[in-house]
Amino acid sequence: MINKRVHVLLMQLRQQGIRDERLLQTIADIPRERFVDEALAHQAYDNTALPIGFGQTISQPYMVARMTELLQLTPSSRVLEIGTGSGYQTAILAHLAQHVYSVERIKGLQWQAKRRLKQLDLHNISTRHADGWAGWASRGPFNAIIVTAAPSEIPGALLQQLDEGGILVLPVGQQSQMLKLVRRHHNEYFTEIIESVWFVSLLQGALA
Repeated sequence: MINKRVHVLLMQLRQQGIRDERLLQTIADIPRERFVDEALAHQAYDNTALPIGFGQTISQPYMVARMTELLQLTPSSRVLEIGTGSGYQTAILAHLAQHVYSVERIKGLQWQAKRRLKQLDLHNISTRHADGWAGWASRGPFNAIIVTAAPSEIPGALLQQLDEGGILVLPVGQQSQMLKLVRRHHNEYFTEIIESVWFVSLLQGALA
């Protein structure tokens, strides 16, 4: 039995155009309140972004769903996530893909996310404390890459780590940001603009 707050959120996501039932079921199954501060738990199923400390946020459920749906994941997908953050998006990906490789530049966030994901018994996830701009070349190429903070331009390293036919979904820009989908076909990259968005910036370097 889905609780009322989850039911309302799923209804909102459907109204906003989310169609993938496997994804919607995953959103229903994962306890979002486990990924936010206890004081904000009552807002966990509001369709809004929430602060998670270190100047970062847990993305709005609609944006998590939209970006995930665009990746066109299958149970055999190998996914690179740039920006582990709270670990919520990571958990969604882990339910839908074979393995998730997640990079986080802020050590404190990476540690918290690892603990939460372990508590939820999700073991098809590898995390790394590093600069997200560089991706994770030794684990590539990837069928799908998702970036949960906005770089000023598309990082070249991420394009190189995208497998043939792979999809990269990311917000790009500074003052004004656009969600973009990049698909690799042989050595060409085809970019589609999805919608206007607002994310925290994808900064370079790793923080202890």
